[in-house]
Amino acid sequence: MSIAEAETGSVTPVPSRWDVVLRAWKELDLPEGWRAEIIEGDIVIMTPPKYDHNHIVWLVNKALMREILRPGSRVSEAEVHQAQDIRVPVTDSVYIPDLMVLPESAPDPDAENPAADAILVVEVASPSTAKKDRKAKLWGYAHAGIPLYLLVDRWDPDTGQEAATLFAEPERGVYKHVEKVFFGEPLKLPEPFGITLDTSGFPA
Repeated sequence: MSIAEAETGSVTPVPSRWDVVLRAWKELDLPEGWRAEIIEGDIVIMTPPKYDHNHIVWLVNKALMREILRPGSRVSEAEVHQAQDIRVPVTDSVYIPDLMVLPESAPDPDAENPAADAILVVEVASPSTAKKDRKAKLWGYAHAGIPLYLLVDRWDPDTGQEAATLFAEPERGVYKHVEKVFFGEPLKLPEPFGITLDTSGFPA
């Protein structure tokens, strides 16, 4: 302890690992199109996504916006965001989903846990992100209590086919309801959306 600390009785608090990693993540200076997430305490840098990945994101975004803009929609005040971070301190993670739907206005990006406000997150799995999307993020989104997680997986390991999986009803860090369809089959997004997602245009 220094003389100044002894005289004032104050000790500089030691930052937690989460604080250090979060500060390092904020200070990253990446080229345009690159993204960085914190996955269970580790900073992970991702290359810009390819065209097919972006096309699927656009198709899902278009379907969501069509419902949001429909007169009488239950999600008429919702906002769809890309490149918005979701912080889940309980899992030492910061995710940047391909799409995130918030019920109203976007939360303060410096808020500790804006994940609590999201009603739907969408991830389109790429070869470099698939393992994290299927496991770490599934676990993290469930622990954050996000009602719906849509995973569009062009390399589904369980079936060997392209599939879209909707995880719903999170409870104690696990989604109780899971519905999977193959590309080309319709997928129902439950309330408050109440729409059927057409996957026939998803590139394999």
